Amino acid sequence: MAGLAKYIHSKGLKFGLYSDAGSKTCAGRPGSLDYEVNDANTYASWGVDYLKYDNCNNEGIDPKIRYPKMRDALNKTGRSIFFSLCEWGVENPATWAPTVGNSWRTTGDISDIWSSMISRMDQNNVWWKYAAPGGWNDPDMLEIGNGGMTQTEYTTHFSLWAIAKAPLLIGCDVRNIDKDTMEILSNTEVIAVNQDKLGVQGHNVWNSTSGNEQVYAGPLEGGAFAAILL
Repeated sequence: MAGLAKYIHSKGLKFGLYSDAGSKTCAGRPGSLDYEVNDANTYASWGVDYLKYDNCNNEGIDPKIRYPKMRDALNKTGRSIFFSLCEWGVENPATWAPTVGNSWRTTGDISDIWSSMISRMDQNNVWWKYAAPGGWNDPDMLEIGNGGMTQTEYTTHFSLWAIAKAPLLIGCDVRNIDKDTMEILSNTEVIAVNQDKLGVQGHNVWNSTSGNEQVYAGPLEGGAFAAILL
């Protein structure tokens, strides 16, 4: 695995790994519950940069007990590993996870259709005040390039995630990214909004009477503002 990590890093990419704060992962493989220290040390020795930590088979133990154990184990390794909590927003993690991880899922899993994407953004919007540098609301990965939405819908998807300061995790097969997908994912001006140092999550500031039009907006460093007319 360390060799794989070295290869990934040589391509200018980060090495992300998946585990679970339960006895088994959602796919039934071994989880990290009660093995946090051993697993964290293993991830650090491999050169892991990012850990997505899921919530299946959690034995009914409060996530506010389970997730800090992995936080502490990761911190003790001495390696900087981005800790992504994925407890699906069940216990309103925005209210407690800023002291635990670097991002926290605010929603259930996203699907590659407009209704799923926009509903995840609506759910994520509720928690905008809790996001800040070092800790972010996560409405799930990007679906851009998977084929279920139009180019315009994918452009909207990327823009909303960017202004919301959500993690921009590519969810399509990076080996087969087409020109249209790359055009969206590599838009430097949109990425700059997402990476703005002020770190204030843009949010829904206006809705039309019909509910068919919305405005998302948020401040940027230096006094500028970003806005989306939806």
